[in-house]
Amino acid sequence: MKKIAIYWRTSTVDKQDLDTQLIPLREFAKARWFFIYNEYVDKISWWKENRPELDKLMEDAQKRKIDWVLVFRFDRFSRSTKHLINTLELFNNLWIDFISYNENIDTSTPVGKVLFTMISAFSEFEKSIIQERVRAWIHKARIKWKTLWRPKVDTDILKIVKLKESWMTFRDIAEKMKLKKSNVYNKYNSYKLNQV
Repeated sequence: MKKIAIYWRTSTVDKQDLDTQLIPLREFAKARWFFIYNEYVDKISWWKENRPELDKLMEDAQKRKIDWVLVFRFDRFSRSTKHLINTLELFNNLWIDFISYNENIDTSTPVGKVLFTMISAFSEFEKSIIQERVRAWIHKARIKWKTLWRPKVDTDILKIVKLKESWMTFRDIAEKMKLKKSNVYNKYNSYKLNQV
């Protein structure tokens, strides 16, 4: 017998919300001869990120304790479109079928499979557009950075090199340019290393 997990979320604890969601889901599972493995109930507002019962359901799915997931509506299950798509992809990889009662979507049926394929295709398309935009932004940022932050040639180095090539000592150059001897020495050697 196939094991089904029922998930529902309510922002209130009133009886009406229970009747409109949970009872039809139980009847649906019973009519299809499913064994209800567990009912995961989050009594929490839609905008809250933390959903302990949804996390438990996902944990049980990863452990392959269930074969199906039944929800009342997409918006009662997922936090966002992205979350829904990622979850459906995970279920697909785990060979878990997904049913949304209100939208009449069942990923075990041919129509449901086509819909899932379309959702995944749009997800990939959206992902590739975002990646392309990010690549373009990085390319633009690199060009801009090179233009704005190109290191300026230190005119002191060129002067130091010229004086050194006229056989002046580092001490004399330092005195003439009012710099530390170590500074003159380091700049000269750094320049010579970059020329190699």
